[in-house]
Amino acid sequence: MTDSTPPQPTAGGAAPGASEPATPLSFYDEIGGHETFVRLVDAFYRGVADDDVLRPMYPEEDLGPAKERLTLFLEQYWGGPTTYSQERGHPRLRMRHAAFHVDPDARDRWLAHMRIAVDDLDLPPLHETTLWDYLQRAAYAMVNTFEPAGIGPSAGVRSATGLPVTPAPPADPGATG
Repeated sequence: MTDSTPPQPTAGGAAPGASEPATPLSFYDEIGGHETFVRLVDAFYRGVADDDVLRPMYPEEDLGPAKERLTLFLEQYWGGPTTYSQERGHPRLRMRHAAFHVDPDARDRWLAHMRIAVDDLDLPPLHETTLWDYLQRAAYAMVNTFEPAGIGPSAGVRSATGLPVTPAPPADPGATG
């Protein structure tokens, strides 16, 4: 005698033996996950380490903390772990970069180092284009000045209000005018 009871759904809702709908992979997973982002960031910072414009923007002697922050940010952005937000809160990229003199030269240098890093990954064309498009848009969005000098914390913190204002000297009460 055979049991004619139909298969019961599992916790996921599908009956045993039935095909479950496939969960789409994130971009993070599609390009290789953590290891791929570590390779990207390591290659990028190899260029930054010797760049006389970008390197002063990293106050830490060791670029390790900056590498970690960028890796976590990119992983989260592309669908990986949310560790960046758990540790640092909302990314607020423009706010976090406001203290630095990010002019078109700095942007172009950042992109040049990132281009080399992306090329090193040897991603499939669609993935490479998707990643590169985002990185370009992000780099252009970080530009916060068109003045060519004053780069990095060693040049002083940029004022959030723009150009410095020098107060007028007090009026001489004995002067006639």
